[in-house]
Amino acid sequence: MWTRIAGAAGAVGIALLLAACGNNNGQDVGKITVDWTGNDVVIEAVEDPQVKGVVCHVSYFNRSLIDRLQQGNWFEDPSYSAIDCAASGPVTVGNISLSAGGEEIFKQQRSLIWKSLRVSRVYDQANNSLVYLAHARELQMGSGKMSLSVVPLNGETVTWTNGQPGQ
Repeated sequence: MWTRIAGAAGAVGIALLLAACGNNNGQDVGKITVDWTGNDVVIEAVEDPQVKGVVCHVSYFNRSLIDRLQQGNWFEDPSYSAIDCAASGPVTVGNISLSAGGEEIFKQQRSLIWKSLRVSRVYDQANNSLVYLAHARELQMGSGKMSLSVVPLNGETVTWTNGQPGQ
């Protein structure tokens, strides 16, 4: 009996640590409970620090303590995520990376050490668009679970602080 109590107490502590993990610059928008055990889908708004006027909404799955105890995997949440980005007003593009690898604008730990949810931005110069990719990053076996959103930069409401590339 004491073993079960100690295990449950440890699981609670680990769940609290996991909830506190992350280098997260997102703002909570909503949390929808999806089953009786308390599993949730969380929605956050993420502003691109180098592109003013663009906001991405990222959703991801948060496992409950009951689910962690039932599954026996107390240390991580699933890699599933979704993203949708849009211009929320006039767009000002700052000093962004023009490399094919782009740059990361959001990161949140999905396990104590090994896994994180990330949002990266890539500039598609040929189509004058910003491409945002939500994906999981793991220490060894990478994940193919990803979601993509594109913000076109055509129109009079876009300003480039360093001049538009290729112009």
